Amino acid sequence: MPCLKGYPVSDTPDTRQPTLLLGQTLSFTANPFEVPFEDAVSHETVGAVLIRDGQIAAVGQAETLRALNPTAKVIDYGKGLIMAGFVDAHVHYPQTAMIASWGKRLIDWLNSYTFPEEMRFASKTYAADIAGRYLDLTKAHGTTTVASYCTIHPVSVDALFEEAQKRGQRVVAGKTCMDRNAPEGLMDTAQTAYDQSKQLLQAWHGVDRISYAITPRFSPTSTPEQLDAMGALWAEHPDCLMQTHLSEQTDEIDWVLGMFPDARDYLDTYEKFGLLGERGLYGHAIHLTDRERARLKETGAGLVHCPTSNTFIGSGLFDMQGLMAEGHNVGLATDTGGGSSFSMLRTMAAAYEVGQLRHNPLHASQLLWLATQGSARSLHLDDKIGNLAAGMEADLVVLDLASTDAISQRSSRAEDLWESIFPTIMMGDDRAIRAVWINGKAA
Repeated sequence: MPCLKGYPVSDTPDTRQPTLLLGQTLSFTANPFEVPFEDAVSHETVGAVLIRDGQIAAVGQAETLRALNPTAKVIDYGKGLIMAGFVDAHVHYPQTAMIASWGKRLIDWLNSYTFPEEMRFASKTYAADIAGRYLDLTKAHGTTTVASYCTIHPVSVDALFEEAQKRGQRVVAGKTCMDRNAPEGLMDTAQTAYDQSKQLLQAWHGVDRISYAITPRFSPTSTPEQLDAMGALWAEHPDCLMQTHLSEQTDEIDWVLGMFPDARDYLDTYEKFGLLGERGLYGHAIHLTDRERARLKETGAGLVHCPTSNTFIGSGLFDMQGLMAEGHNVGLATDTGGGSSFSMLRTMAAAYEVGQLRHNPLHASQLLWLATQGSARSLHLDDKIGNLAAGMEADLVVLDLASTDAISQRSSRAEDLWESIFPTIMMGDDRAIRAVWINGKAA
């Protein structure tokens, strides 16, 4: 059996016609935060990806794969860079229509823009319209998987999952739970949050490419009773993810500690109710104490960096290098609509800028890893998505590294792969997305 880049190629004949994508290919063989980027990335200048039955069957040199698969349908992307589709690990799809609302601090922003918009998701028709619009917008920017908060309305969850099903798309999401410090029409109770979340979980988790995430919004909008109920539900379904927010702004932390006077810190408001664990996903995590960092590392929890949101709302600067050096599990996210863009390219650019402000700029390989492997790992889906490798689901993006005149004139002077890619990271938008494949199909 021949082997390409360490990926086995099956000699078993397939009656279905496979598809062979030609172009440059980029795969990760290791984490570039842990090893030199030269040892973390496999790149083929004239490469190919074989797709069969929704999965990546092989990755290797174009000439070799064409010879081994003479009946494959061939799509030639020329110098386009074929890589894993982007994975957005923390979003609020209900905030699609109010993205880029003029700047206020977090609490004012929620009350002025977010909560009034989320009230509209009691309508299944409205929720379905926004869900479809959101998935179309993110696909246009090369995102193939998202982890989203919905609203308190069960129909908002159904709407997103149904739209994802139509597209064959992998999505993680859950009903947002709030029983205080929110408008009357956006509050449930500890019991209804538990009951509705459980019903949605049982109806959707593991169906097609859908995963359910237990979703208390954050401690200020949940009573201890509701947090306890969510912890109990998670204990009953430990294979689910649990997503929430942590230490986004300093005034938010003061608010939390005032509401939970017995808590050691913000994280403790989750920990004491059973909402800290390996499959926990904690958005922002900017202003962490030493104890919080140690406990998050000890449990293997996922942290999600939301750079465009953190700068847009003025939250602070995430300590990427420090947390990665400690061995934390970190993903990357747009945080729509606190984040000001649907684009993971723009998000990578913002992560680079935040790194510069902390005097630790990220290399292009690290940025791409965060937007694919890192986010997939934080979602515990890195065995399925986030890399260009045999056996993975065929969620792919093809980047045009000369999509605009400004990018083209800079990339034409590149002396290596990374100089060619970096202008697209810093200046690219949906024009840089030449093609998107979801579940083995051109999207």
